[in-house]
Amino acid sequence: MENNVYQLSKAFAIRMYSLFEYLVREKREYIFSKQSARSGTSIGANIHEAKFAQSNADFISKMSIALKEASETDYWIDLIYEKKLITDVEYESLHNDCQRIIAILIKIVKKSKEKESNKSQTKE
Repeated sequence: MENNVYQLSKAFAIRMYSLFEYLVREKREYIFSKQSARSGTSIGANIHEAKFAQSNADFISKMSIALKEASETDYWIDLIYEKKLITDVEYESLHNDCQRIIAILIKIVKKSKEKESNKSQTKE
């Protein structure tokens, strides 16, 4: 696994929690903030679980869930921005970080699926 995706997702989770706190405290926004915090912290949790996967298929599953959570988080970030709850600069920073994690996860899942496919072809 690319070592930095765990660190990136952990730092991102902390940022998403800080966003949650800000939105609740300053904007009195409870729906988007809660959903974005849940999905934004779930990315790293699934990546962490993948570290101890029981098989390559289990690893792929956990990383795919992390990818889905990252995609969902990007959606919530878009909604928060479109509701003008964060600035352009804040949006770009969060969106770019999320997109970076998504790109890494896509690469990891793709590479892992290829490895799984090659393994099954070798057995035949």
